[in-house]
Amino acid sequence: MLAQLVYVSSRKNTCNDFEIEKILAACQKNNPHVDATGVLLYSQDKFIQYLEGEAKQLLALFDKIKQDPRHEKVRMISYGPIKEKAFPSWHMATKKLSKKDVDYKTHISLQDKKIFAQLLQGEQPEASKVLSMLKQFFD
Repeated sequence: MLAQLVYVSSRKNTCNDFEIEKILAACQKNNPHVDATGVLLYSQDKFIQYLEGEAKQLLALFDKIKQDPRHEKVRMISYGPIKEKAFPSWHMATKKLSKKDVDYKTHISLQDKKIFAQLLQGEQPEASKVLSMLKQFFD
């Protein structure tokens, strides 16, 4: 079954930009083997990652992610079946978020800004809004 999984976590102070490059390199090396794709948004203190692939593979990958010492307070925001991948060719795309001001690439409503703020806090917004919210950073 094809599925999506979204989590948010707190980035540890010891996780510098070089560590982010290592995360991306590992994703690009390992994700094709399990046909996992997705996006990673990060700031000085948060990670938000959207993953898509086979459900069992995603859960196994999430178990590994939870053990990564570069972050803590890992919280699943969304998990469920999907009909098709939103990012079929991206084994992992990344976007750095400014701590002070998020640079939205498209028009975003006040409601969507509120939903994104909830995501950053690890609160579970409407599951149907998670993907559309994250896509706004990459369209």
